[in-house]
Amino acid sequence: MFFCVTLMILYRFMESQAGKVFDTWKWAVAISVLACLIAVGWILTAVILHKTEPQRQKVKRDLTEKKNFVELQRQRMKCELAEKKKFAVDVTLDPDKAHPELRVSPDGKQVMAGDQWQDRPDTPQRFADYVDVVGKRSFSSRRFYYEVQVSGKTKWNLGVVRENINRKEKITWRPQDGFWTVKLRNENEYCACAGPDVLLTLREKVEKVGVFVDYEEGLVSFYDVKSNSHIYSFTAQSFTDKLYPYFCPDLNERSENSAPLIISPVLTTE
Repeated sequence: MFFCVTLMILYRFMESQAGKVFDTWKWAVAISVLACLIAVGWILTAVILHKTEPQRQKVKRDLTEKKNFVELQRQRMKCELAEKKKFAVDVTLDPDKAHPELRVSPDGKQVMAGDQWQDRPDTPQRFADYVDVVGKRSFSSRRFYYEVQVSGKTKWNLGVVRENINRKEKITWRPQDGFWTVKLRNENEYCACAGPDVLLTLREKVEKVGVFVDYEEGLVSFYDVKSNSHIYSFTAQSFTDKLYPYFCPDLNERSENSAPLIISPVLTTE
């Protein structure tokens, strides 16, 4: 009897010790498995990074090259515009050719649409159907450049026109009819009036337009003066008549387009 009790106690003791050993073994296995999974994860991450590193470096190089190219283009355009500014001319608006609804400032440097027609002589040179005006001085040779402030406007049209355009009837803004212009519509839609219109994608809203003409080369170029960027160019044109700087501030509908077009002094330090 004593022997049996002793065996029972020994068995239970060994059983309890075995449970503790088993629990310890379970934790050891779990920790080992977790450590293996972490190690495998790090290894896989290292392998992936190693394989994708060349691609990542290529993307980085491409972005750097693109950034350098954009900066180079910006500097080149800045130098190009600086050269164009050397041909700056003094442009003054001609009130005797302005549409009767336009208000031309006494110094001839600003124009805006009024709210009623003025009593003006109906001469052959005066625009009758569209709110347009041209400069007093014409150009028939060499190069010239001028700048126009357009900030605050929702619509405008600028450029140069041939002397013998029809000023009394419907106007089609295109080179075939003697117009080399760019325009703004709906506050942020820029177009080159190339017949048909060419929609322009600009980086920012234009505040001042630079207009450059090379008569002999048949070139009319437009620039965003503030950002030193190119807007559009008419190339390989054939000029035989006198050219006039052209301005259309457009109508002031619902008082949303009341700002004037302003002929600005050309600043070489801009």
